Amino acid sequence: MTVKELAEKSGFEALNLGEEGTRDITGIYCCDLLSVVMSKGFSGACWVTIMGNINAAAVASLTDMACIVLAEGAAIDDMLIKKAEQQDISVLKSDMPIFETALKINGIING
Repeated sequence: MTVKELAEKSGFEALNLGEEGTRDITGIYCCDLLSVVMSKGFSGACWVTIMGNINAAAVASLTDMACIVLAEGAAIDDMLIKKAEQQDISVLKSDMPIFETALKINGIING
């Protein structure tokens, strides 16, 4: 499933669709501690977090994640969106808690 398809099926707000949302999602990763995400995040992951600052874009780029889904209506730093646009990183937004957001994503990508 692509990021764009996830955005359409989930109803999450697309704040940026890097690479026009064509990246394939290979799995889900949930964590808010950036040092852990840097060591355990994986290529193609849909990263569910509340980290709405510029550092999230850097970590997503470093680990080659497919997208960032900001859960719990997390506050979003304008610098995150600018950096995401520059690095073709998709950023979606959910008002649901992290766990429920991840469950919804899992249901969509695994049918």
